[in-house]
Amino acid sequence: MKSTVTHPTLGEITISRTRRARRITLSVRPSGEVRLSFPPYVSQRRALEFLESKREWILRAKAKYAARPTPAPLSTEEIERLRAEAKAYLPARVEELARLLGLRYGKVTIRAARSKWGSCTAQNNISLSLFLMTLPPHLRDYVIVHELCHTVHHNHSPRFHALLDRLVGGREKEL
Repeated sequence: MKSTVTHPTLGEITISRTRRARRITLSVRPSGEVRLSFPPYVSQRRALEFLESKREWILRAKAKYAARPTPAPLSTEEIERLRAEAKAYLPARVEELARLLGLRYGKVTIRAARSKWGSCTAQNNISLSLFLMTLPPHLRDYVIVHELCHTVHHNHSPRFHALLDRLVGGREKEL
């Protein structure tokens, strides 16, 4: 169940009680939108207390995003050009990196996701954002390797990060 509350210093907050949540989570979007999600067994009052305890962090995050220049929106033609580039390049690059690293995956799909660079399903199918084509090649490769590591560890555990760090030559934190 989603609703909004107005905080005196943070403005409008989108709150969401959801069965998928395992803990209280907080995010600040590049637009400045603040989202608070929590599981059904946590009271809204407790979730709002958590929000309040993170007030300074939220203000810093909002200021950071406000200081960034906003890129011009892409036209339909530009998006279709990126989609064609992504479909031509990304699946072949996933195949190449998987072969080099000795990792196996299901299939690769290209989507117009704006909030995630990529994801990996439990069946080891990899989905990549066509907007990866706007990144430098070394960062594209990092995202692909990140998703390939999820075919081994379907989480962000220390073992996942150790594998990723090893496969990117000890540069995970840097990338």
